[in-house]
Amino acid sequence: MKKLAILGAMTAAGLSAGVASAATLDDVKARGKLNCGVTTGLVGFAAPNANGEWEGFDVGVCRAVAAAVLGDPTAVEFVPTTGKTRFTALASGEIDMLARNTTWTFSRDVDLGFEFVGINYYDGQGFMVPKELGVSSAKELDGATVCIQTGTTTELNLADFFRANNISYEPVPIETNAEAQPLYLEGACDVYTTDASGLAATRAAFENPGDHVVLPEIISKEPLGPLVRHGDNQWGDIVRWSLNALIAAEELGVTSANVAEMSAAAGSNPEINRLLGTEGTLGEMLGLEADWAVKAISAGGNYGELFEKNIGENTPIGLARGLNAQWTEGGLLYSPPFR
Repeated sequence: MKKLAILGAMTAAGLSAGVASAATLDDVKARGKLNCGVTTGLVGFAAPNANGEWEGFDVGVCRAVAAAVLGDPTAVEFVPTTGKTRFTALASGEIDMLARNTTWTFSRDVDLGFEFVGINYYDGQGFMVPKELGVSSAKELDGATVCIQTGTTTELNLADFFRANNISYEPVPIETNAEAQPLYLEGACDVYTTDASGLAATRAAFENPGDHVVLPEIISKEPLGPLVRHGDNQWGDIVRWSLNALIAAEELGVTSANVAEMSAAAGSNPEINRLLGTEGTLGEMLGLEADWAVKAISAGGNYGELFEKNIGENTPIGLARGLNAQWTEGGLLYSPPFR
């Protein structure tokens, strides 16, 4: 009932905000910065570094949009949000977009009045336990205490999984990943469950990552991606195609290192020419400069560069591309054509 009440309240807020604000691009330009909602801190995806500067995979998407719109990837105000506050922040107009490990679901897309513009990470929910428990499967967790972020699909999936397997659990509600870590390490809960990518990022931050095991079960589909409010199609198009530009750039071999040279003059590949603005009027269609995608790619690199730099196999997070490989490499990553 609590969940339904939240959904009902958010529906009204989301729809009213979507109708009231149909000029986000103008607002961002007038403000001179993009207000981007992110997580409160998840290493590899969105977290402040030692200098207080936000960095990470989701942060890279925010910076790409800011670069495309304002020509400056640093013109971003990062607004930390929790599982409970993220939708209110977007619906109220406090943020212009949300790029925060948020799962695309029917009710969020339709009932809350939001628009998911794409998927930047294909994920699924998993479980992490201390190795000393000797557990090898989530089906062995009968009676376990489980740290779970409230207001998330993770909370609902957990209930479904335990019910389907006729086992019980005791939830330990938490609001942020930062809150979960000490509770889990101190033994306040036997298990921590969230998206598998979040478990990898959390474990990487532990002093002894090898003392913890991510169990083999993936119990859900969690397509994560940026979202905006309903009611402003132009802004939705800008965020959607900024993400697509990063995805297409990797497929086409356009990188942060060669994008300036490739955009200096039209080449032999029409798709690259249209992407980089040396041919056609795609930028004009969005209400942006012709080189908007050049700026987005230059901000932090193409999709593959962002992935490898922040969460790839050579980082402490250590994630393989898997489903997030390009479609040409057996993954699900795929941008519609730029034409």
